Amino acid sequence: MAEEQHPLAQDAIQSGPGRKGSSKRARRLAKKNKDTMPVVDALDAPRQVRVVEGDLVSPAPDGGILGVLQRPYLLRLLVRREMAKMYSASLLGLLWSYVQPAIRFGVYFVVFGYIMKIHQDVPMFALHLFCGIIVTHYFAETFGKATGSIWQNRQLIRRNPMPRETFPVASMFTAGIHTLPQILLMFGIVAFLGWDVDLYGVASGALGVALIMTFALGMGLLFSALNVYYRDFQNIVHTTTTFMHFLVPMLYPVTRVMAQADKHPVLYQIYMANPVADAVILLQRFFWYPVAKDNIDPGVHNAAQTAALTQPPDMMLRGLITLAVCLLLLWIAQRVFTRLESKFPERL
Repeated sequence: MAEEQHPLAQDAIQSGPGRKGSSKRARRLAKKNKDTMPVVDALDAPRQVRVVEGDLVSPAPDGGILGVLQRPYLLRLLVRREMAKMYSASLLGLLWSYVQPAIRFGVYFVVFGYIMKIHQDVPMFALHLFCGIIVTHYFAETFGKATGSIWQNRQLIRRNPMPRETFPVASMFTAGIHTLPQILLMFGIVAFLGWDVDLYGVASGALGVALIMTFALGMGLLFSALNVYYRDFQNIVHTTTTFMHFLVPMLYPVTRVMAQADKHPVLYQIYMANPVADAVILLQRFFWYPVAKDNIDPGVHNAAQTAALTQPPDMMLRGLITLAVCLLLLWIAQRVFTRLESKFPERL
């Protein structure tokens, strides 16, 4: 079947063969048939302008740490993801997180306990040391993992709208999972040895836990934001956590630090201003002190061991003041994090 041709094309073909003068014939035909083409009248209505009311906001939900806690499913998902990433293709799995504290405990117990003879002046030196290792291990893991959490999860941050504080908070909970079995082991040991806890000890333990959690999260949140801009902060964290075991009274009794208060009052106040050291002392009062006071070895070191049980008399007041300072630090860290996170996408 022959294709149907347009009337203009038929007129052009009938007007003569060849291509010479085709432009003239086209113009003549267009003028002849201009009345057959539809003409649309101009619109006289006013032009509509679309106006967006409100300022542009970030697609990532805000709300800070409280906003993170209001999304427990997302927090649990990130904690499980972190645990799975740490122990993928591992035979021992979660047990690896206890190998390092166990080795550290063994080395410190032999070197400081028996070679340097500190165990003779500290009753139940193993519990004294183990309590300090629990606190410093939790702080080091929370501080270290939270500092690198934003940078290590940059792919998720660029692609998914979520509170960025979720990653440092998830690091804190991951460190808590690693530390919880050590705390349960400590409970079992002191219960077996005849733990006689009192109300002051319970208050000291609760204050110590609140203190170390607040301080670790505040430092982790602050350094996680700064680490996006300068990766040098990872080295600062590593150096700080490496020497933290010597800056808290776990390898030696706190009475040795108190003995220097009159000679070096400024250094004493700087030492006691360390929230990790305060948390260690408070938790030792909860775990170690009730057992140690009933297990003083008789003999020549009896007086030294009795003196080692002495703790700073203002420890509870000092702990409350330090906790207030740590809460202020956490608030400042949240403000700094919120201020810097607007530049995270281009920095990551």
